[in-house]
Amino acid sequence: MIKLAIDAMGGDFAPKEQVEGAMLAIKHIPDLELTLYGDKKAIKQYLTNDERITLVQSDGVIDMGEKNPISAIRQNRKSSMALALRSVRKKQHDGVVSSGATQALISGAHILVGRMKPIKRTAIAPLIPNVNGTNTILLDAGGNITITPKHMIHQALYAHIYAKEVLNIKEPKIGLINIGTEAGKGRELDQEVFQLLNNNKTLNFVGNVEPKQVLNPPCDILISDGFTANIVMKTIEGTAKGLGSILKQELNKGILGKIGAVLSMKNLKRFKQRLSAEDIGGAMIYGLNGVVVKAQGASKAYGYYNAIKQAALIVRQDVTLKVKKALESDVVV
Repeated sequence: MIKLAIDAMGGDFAPKEQVEGAMLAIKHIPDLELTLYGDKKAIKQYLTNDERITLVQSDGVIDMGEKNPISAIRQNRKSSMALALRSVRKKQHDGVVSSGATQALISGAHILVGRMKPIKRTAIAPLIPNVNGTNTILLDAGGNITITPKHMIHQALYAHIYAKEVLNIKEPKIGLINIGTEAGKGRELDQEVFQLLNNNKTLNFVGNVEPKQVLNPPCDILISDGFTANIVMKTIEGTAKGLGSILKQELNKGILGKIGAVLSMKNLKRFKQRLSAEDIGGAMIYGLNGVVVKAQGASKAYGYYNAIKQAALIVRQDVTLKVKKALESDVVV
């Protein structure tokens, strides 16, 4: 059985959506057991099926707007997030799913789960939609504002293995986000990473990728430092919402627009779904000794279920062990 710890109190709509998402996961994933960490009384208000679900009482919740995440983790050792993370280090669970504060989760994972020895920096890697109807791995989406080229190569290897084992891509292609496609473009960091990727025999590097290609990239993995990739991710999110609002405004103008809106309702729903984080689920934090998946803070039950499904698949495919073996063989150094 796959055993996952659930931070039932982290997120904008906790614990309702977390509990309902957990029950959905149990319904659809037969080899899964879940432990929900949180306020038992609050959880039981929404728990209508406790099959393969265990509750553990926690004390306190780390605030979504926490400005000092390391201090918050250390001072709230009995919070739902901290207890869930610690259970992975103790080998009680194979992984954690949380929609709590991102930086607190990353810091807590560092402290309570621990990094793989060869990897000096973890990375958060969400999946973003592309025009082909599939997803592209984006990293690092905010874990490290500053980073060394060698550490980015380690992250690229992690993404390479994740793409093969979880996304079923036989030969994942990697692109470096840059201001131009030509070799030699960008900052010193970008130029060094370009050379390391280009000379690597394990990773399938296709070269620089401009931001205008992000939703139609020539690759399966887009890599950059945490500052750049986070801006890319938030720009995509903001643009999608803005375009949706503009489209809605235009369709509500005049009788022909309203008729068009009615006739294209199914198409508009599919458009919204393709850009929805709910269908993607969550973002894995790369480089840890266990599986930690960050669900959207505003996740509803379906989105949280997809994050749990994603974590279960990562555990099932033994991605963490495969990355460790690759690093030990020095394939990226």
